[in-house]
Amino acid sequence: MSQVMCYTDYVKKRNVTLTLEADLLRAARKAALDRNTSVNQMIRDYLMVVVKGASQQQTAMVNLEDIFNTYRVTVGDKTWSRDDLHER
Repeated sequence: MSQVMCYTDYVKKRNVTLTLEADLLRAARKAALDRNTSVNQMIRDYLMVVVKGASQQQTAMVNLEDIFNTYRVTVGDKTWSRDDLHER
């Protein structure tokens, strides 16, 4: 019978210290209790949403630039004036 060596590496969690007003912390604890979670988990979840949103926004901007660089549209000459557009 042969043995397989397996090494696992883990990501160490880092501590972050926040300074909150007592009222905000009390409200956060109540919200966490209502959600059956902890304030720490709520903060982790929020940061994941922020980071994911930023990543998605950056990807969307790159895709939009690609579209602008790939597709060229010829509109033609401007045959109207501002007054024409706002004529009543």
